[in-house]
Amino acid sequence: MYADDHAPPHFHVLSADGGYMVDIATLAIIRGTAPAGHSDGALEWAAANKALLTAKWDEYNERD
Repeated sequence: MYADDHAPPHFHVLSADGGYMVDIATLAIIRGTAPAGHSDGALEWAAANKALLTAKWDEYNERD
């Protein structure tokens, strides 16, 4: 997750094969492609930590 990033609220998952971007609200991959089997662990973690991800997005991406 990056500060002052563009909407929608999302986080980035990086791997040796590249990376992808995941929408926090839906947990859908919205950019890039996850290597086979790679997204399972990341999305499972995100589902268990959705409130934390949302709070951090709000903290890092305050808008006027």
